Formats: sequence, C-alpha cells, structure tokens
Amino acid sequence: MAAFIGVTLLMLLVQDIPLSSYLRTVENDRIVTALERDAFVLAGRSEESLENPTAAHESTLGALARTYRDAGGARVVIVDASGTAIVTSDDDESSLGTSYASRPEIAEALTGRVTSGKRYSDTLKTELLYVTVPVFSGARVLGAVRLTYPSQVVTDAVNRQIRLLGLVALTTVLVAGLVGLIFSGRVTRQLKLLQGATERLAEGDLAARADETSGAPELRSLSMSFNLMAERLNTLIQQQRTFAADASHQLRTPLTALRLRLERARDLLDTDPAAATERLAAAEGEVDRLGNIVEGLLLLSRTEASSAPLEVLDLAAIARERVEQWQPLAQESDVTIVYEGPAAASVRATALAPEQILDNYVDNALSVSPPGGTIIVRVVVPGPGTPTALHVLDEGPGLSSEECVRAFDRFWRAGSDHTGSGLGLAIVAQLARSSRGTASLTPRTGSGVDASVTFDAAP
Repeated sequence: MAAFIGVTLLMLLVQDIPLSSYLRTVENDRIVTALERDAFVLAGRSEESLENPTAAHESTLGALARTYRDAGGARVVIVDASGTAIVTSDDDESSLGTSYASRPEIAEALTGRVTSGKRYSDTLKTELLYVTVPVFSGARVLGAVRLTYPSQVVTDAVNRQIRLLGLVALTTVLVAGLVGLIFSGRVTRQLKLLQGATERLAEGDLAARADETSGAPELRSLSMSFNLMAERLNTLIQQQRTFAADASHQLRTPLTALRLRLERARDLLDTDPAAATERLAAAEGEVDRLGNIVEGLLLLSRTEASSAPLEVLDLAAIARERVEQWQPLAQESDVTIVYEGPAAASVRATALAPEQILDNYVDNALSVSPPGGTIIVRVVVPGPGTPTALHVLDEGPGLSSEECVRAFDRFWRAGSDHTGSGLGLAIVAQLARSSRGTASLTPRTGSGVDASVTFDAAP
C-alpha cells in the first residue's frame, strides 16, 4: 500500500510542479494580454482629449479610468506627448501634472512602441506588472496610456489554482491509499488463507486445500499449484501406506510358512534326511514366492510414483516384436501365438508401458491356454479421434464378468490359481492409467478372455 501511495504521489509531483509553473506563465500572459487590449481601448478613447484638451474631456476620461480601475484593479495613467499626467485613476488628483517622462516604459511608449513587463515601484514599494501603449493621431504620437497591475495579484491567482491542484492531489493520494488498502487487504487475506492451508498440510492434514476461486489471477494460479502439490503428496503418502500395508499383509504368510518349513527341516535333519530335503525344497519355493511378491510390490510402487511424459510409439511394431519374442515359449507349451492388425499404429503412451502390458497379458494367456490353443495379439485402429486398442485373446477357461472386474485388484487370484503374486494385472492397470489409457478384461463367447488396453492415437 505504501508503495502504491508513493508511486501515486511521485506521479502527482512530476505532473503538478511543471503544471504550476505553466499556470503562472499562462496567468501572467493572460493578464498582460488583457491589459494590452484594455490599454488600446483607453488609448482610442484618449485620442480626442489629447488632441483637443478640455476640462470636460479630461473629466470624462478620468471617470472612465476610475471605472476601469474599479472593475479590474489596474491603475491608469494617461500622459501627453511631454510625459505629463493629464488623467489618472487615483481618487485624489495630486498626481495630475506630474511628469512621468523619466519612467522607462513611458519614455519608450512616447517613441511609438508598446511595452510590457515587470518592474519594482519605489513609490508603491511593490512589484508591478505594466503595459504601456502610445496614443496615435495618424503618425503623430499624442501621448501614452499606462496600466499597472500589482504582480502579487497574479501570484495570488496562481496560488489559488495551485491550492486547488494540491487539494486534488491530496484527494487523489487518499483515494490511492484507500484503493491500495483494499487491494493489499485482498492480497494479504488470500496469502494468509494460503499460509493457513500450508501450515495445516505441514501438521499432517492431508486434506488441506487452498481456495482456487477467489483472488488475483496470480494467487489463483498459486492456489492451484499448491492444491496440485498437496494432492500429489497425499497420493504418494497413500501409496506408501498402501505399500506398507500390502507388504505387511502379503509377506507375513510366506515368511511364517518359510520359518515353519525351516524349523521342521532342522528337526528332521538327523532323523530323516529325505524329509528334511523335501522341507528345504518347499522352503525354496516359499523363498521364490516371497521374492516374486517383493518384486511385484516394488514394481507397482515404482509404476504408481512414475510421472514419465507421454511419447509417440508404434503400437503395431511393438506388438509384432513381442509376439516374435514369445514364440519360442509358446511353442514349448504347444500354443500358437499370432499377430493381427495394421502395419503401423501410432499412439501416445509412456515408454515401455505397451511392452510391459502386453507381456503381462501374454504371460497370463499362456498360463491358461490348453495345448493346441491359439493366442491372438490384435491391434485395432477404429478411426480418427478414437483410441487405438490392443487385444490379447486366449482360449483358456475364461472368467466371469465379476471376476474380470476384480482381476485388477491387488493380490486377487482366480479360485483355482494358487501361483503368481496377484500383482500383474494391478501393474497393468497402473501402467494404462499412467499412459492415460484403460485396461479391461472381457469374457469371450465360448471360452477364453479378451484382455485389452486402449491408448490415445497420435497424430
């Protein structure tokens, strides 16, 4: 607010100081111009009296001079060709007959020139503004008319206008202060609200949010950034808590089973080495299962925390390449895997997301496909403005509609499936979300599942 008032005051000073000087000059020029005009009018009225001086003419001219003095405040002196005063606007007539020839302005006017300016009057002890014009009769100078005006009158007139400017400036500063107070109050109020939200977030209130609907555009943008940060922080903390909960829950069972098998193997080591060896082999299986769960949890955590940018990828080329990579394993399982789709299909996705999703889908399809079955990897490009879809179709036992929905939950496995960590499809769903896509499972007619994912088509 102080800065706003200071800038306003500086602008007023920069404007008003030159303006006051300009007003003084303008007022001085206005008065000089008015005096010159009036002096010429009086000179015209004085011509007859100076050419044929009579008491009646001088009396009429004196009355005119006093009338002019009363109307405008200027002193009138009319002199003849010798510089002697024949008419003045003074109430007494003591100055009549006085010689003004020694006055520079009178002397110059008697030579036929108009003079104006300022000079100090020793008689009146003040600064005078004067205008002197000659009185002509043809080419002959009959005399001169001098009008004098106290320069203090000009100063007073200018000072009145300057005081008015000062009043306007003061009012402007007060209004600027009021506007600055209102504006700064709105800004500081929004900043205090944002500060309060920041403090609540720092104290652990993850639901604290700033108001994005009020305040200056910059403050609304700052509030939006704060809310985005708070939402991201809340998501990361929830993911961390979920990871800790999942790890605690899912690792407890294999660790307990591993402990029991190791203890049993130790007890049987001396009495029944074969049984001990069997228990150790089972323990190794639990270790493998434990490793798969940990690896899946870490991969899911990294996937959720990832904010990789989207890239333009050729989904058709990726699908063909992955089909070639899976061919040897599919042949070992007596399963045929084929690709169907266009030669190219550009999509927007995070790097490696299509490969990982496709690998998860094909791995699941191979695990349920019967010998002699066929897995179809299909890329479908419906048309402009429509997402491009990747499908993996198998001929396994299939899933119900409810199971297809639940399959993407963490650690969910089909009733007959006791292998795996139950995190593969959860990772697929997260990879699809990070690529702004959607993953889904759909039962096929007869048997099998259509596992699909959609990506936005790239231009």
